[in-house]
Amino acid sequence: MPESLARTVARDRRPAPAPPADARRYVNQWVESEAIGEEVVSAFVLILRTRGCYWADEKGCSMCGYAKDTLGRSATPEELDEQLTRALARYHGEPYVKVYTSGSFLDDREVDAASRERFVRAFSGRARRFLFETLPEFAVAERLTPLRSAFDGELEVALGLESTDPTVLGRYVHKNAPPSEYLAAGDRVRALGARAKAYLLLKPPYLSETESVRDVVRSVREAAPHFDALSVNPVHIQNGTVVEWLYRRGRYRPPWLWSVVAALREGADVRQGRRLVSFPTAGGLPRGPHNCGRCDREVLAAIESASLHQRFEELAAPECSCQAEWAAEGALEPLGVDA
Repeated sequence: MPESLARTVARDRRPAPAPPADARRYVNQWVESEAIGEEVVSAFVLILRTRGCYWADEKGCSMCGYAKDTLGRSATPEELDEQLTRALARYHGEPYVKVYTSGSFLDDREVDAASRERFVRAFSGRARRFLFETLPEFAVAERLTPLRSAFDGELEVALGLESTDPTVLGRYVHKNAPPSEYLAAGDRVRALGARAKAYLLLKPPYLSETESVRDVVRSVREAAPHFDALSVNPVHIQNGTVVEWLYRRGRYRPPWLWSVVAALREGADVRQGRRLVSFPTAGGLPRGPHNCGRCDREVLAAIESASLHQRFEELAAPECSCQAEWAAEGALEPLGVDA
């Protein structure tokens, strides 16, 4: 895909500035299963409505369409406070809290410093772990230390590393920083007394199924010394992205669930004691990671169980005739596209 087209896609997905009424409502909220150590717990997940990731304005990542859920401008502290108030009305003491902004929680343009502390303090003493996501350049002591002081529990900082291969990360995913900056950020987070979590992307554009599994396994091995947890995130087709542009032209298929199984099984052997998980978004749907449709539900259940309980040697997905198709396609998938 030409560079100019990637920037055009980034420009077109940014919404117009939203009115104040929209800024007072968060994007979404739900509860999901997670684990703290060996204990399976409920996690309260909140998506805030902010200006979103600054990188999405400049070029954006090839698979990310979250800019469409943003304000198109910065949220005021008052608007963020209203979103927090509405969220707390739905919070029922879940021990794990995840707060996302479609970008970086630590970027002052998305969430100002005082609002960040209010969010963290609101769950302090009620939640045991508070997770947020950021780009590596914002994971620094002056932004993290106040939050560590404000929260009586574990802070977990998630970083979208995606791949430790510089070519995959730069040319295929279109990240704004090389892998070394994400690894260094993981080290800084841990040195400051917080947990560091890396998101690894399964099947970026221009990689076959086999290549993408190999990329994830290598990334698990190379990232493990710098993080406490590693999450394998198979691509799902989001609107207004480079991946969708390829998908609509028959040049991209979302990853098979068998590839997720393979990545977890092989990654478990090189994770060096780190937590390894995968909770596929849009699993079993045409635009999400899927198999043939007959076995998807059982395979997804096996992936979730292995992730929650960390028993990958017991990851026994059901046998299905589509495994042979996956194996053949993974090796022969055409890659005739311009990265």
